Amino acid sequence: MTQPDPEIRVDVIVLGAGIVGVSAALHLQMRGRDVVLIDRRGAGEETSHGNAGLIERSSVIPYGVPRDLRTILLYALNRSADVRSDWRFLPRILPWLWQFWRESAPGSLKKAAADMLPLIERSVAEHELLMIEAGLLGQLRRTGWIEAFRSPRSLDQAAKNAAALEPYGLHFDILDGKALRQREPHTSETLIGGIHWRDPATVPDPGGLVKGYADLFLRRGGRFVHGEARTLQQDGIEWTVRSQDGLVRANDVVIALGPWSDTVLRPLGYRVPLAVKRGYHVHFRPRADAVLHHPVVDVDGGFLLAPMTRGIRLTTGVEFAARDAAPTPLQLDRTEPLAREIFPLERCIDPQPWMGSRPCLPDMRPVIGAAPRHKGLWCAFGHNHHGLTLGPATGRLLAEMMTGRETFTDPRPYSIERFMA
Repeated sequence: MTQPDPEIRVDVIVLGAGIVGVSAALHLQMRGRDVVLIDRRGAGEETSHGNAGLIERSSVIPYGVPRDLRTILLYALNRSADVRSDWRFLPRILPWLWQFWRESAPGSLKKAAADMLPLIERSVAEHELLMIEAGLLGQLRRTGWIEAFRSPRSLDQAAKNAAALEPYGLHFDILDGKALRQREPHTSETLIGGIHWRDPATVPDPGGLVKGYADLFLRRGGRFVHGEARTLQQDGIEWTVRSQDGLVRANDVVIALGPWSDTVLRPLGYRVPLAVKRGYHVHFRPRADAVLHHPVVDVDGGFLLAPMTRGIRLTTGVEFAARDAAPTPLQLDRTEPLAREIFPLERCIDPQPWMGSRPCLPDMRPVIGAAPRHKGLWCAFGHNHHGLTLGPATGRLLAEMMTGRETFTDPRPYSIERFMA
């Protein structure tokens, strides 16, 4: 006689084991919920793995579309390393880009900044809380990052932009070439100065950090199983997902699938304008005894170098292409020679470039909270460039909402209902 498939019954299913999903699982667990975390891969092995390791407390203004025509033309013609587009994909992404452009107007951007500030302000503190609990506080580097420039004009403009942020109480230093070399002695004179943003923190292995948080979740009695999120179904008042360990049942389910969130929400009737900004990285060994102390963004070059456990990570800007299209790491080809101009790099130590997809919404706010057409369906995705930064703060806010606690900030700006008019 055939035995029925085993079932796992819990309070909450969290779909997605990136930084947002793992943080949500931990915060729900802290508030007494029995949680199963489900992913097709291991914790922190998709988008959360490949970023620059920044916990970006200083990014109080969201990354909008530049308003000057020259920059837009450079982007449109693929003449800048910052942004590259697959022209075959452009007809599909143009409506999203138009909405993104409109939301980047000064008034709209100011409102987005105000809405995002409570999450940004809590970013480092919420990571610190989880790191202490997980025994990972030694990974937290509270040394900030450096925005570096090749031209005086670029530096002057950046200094003016930084001065405009003083009402936010951020701490930063304007560096000339000599001061920059004092903080990063092995950078070349190609960089004529920079801005040292001192409020952000960094970590040397973001994927490993997410795995560390997931280990804390497991040590406290949580369960991780491999499964396919697209098997999600509503069964009466419960939600079910098929996993390798059997059918998982819960009254509540959290969609924290990053760039794949819409593939689960769309069949349920939710049309969220989720796009992806793809990005790449590779690692290099530094030459001889060269050391990089901070992540350094070469603004004019269009890339970032970050000191990581594995080596010096070169990360690219944005690529607009289909999420599942084959990798086209042309930005790495363009920026590697530029990176070698500013820092002594030896050979690349990766067999092939890593590629990931940042989940982005055109109004530059994530979706956090309940999906109103289905009882027990919750969302946490769409953090643009700040998934690592905002994961723990998002997990706390969502857990407070789901357990009926007082929330540390008003969650209404992040509601999915803004896309349901």
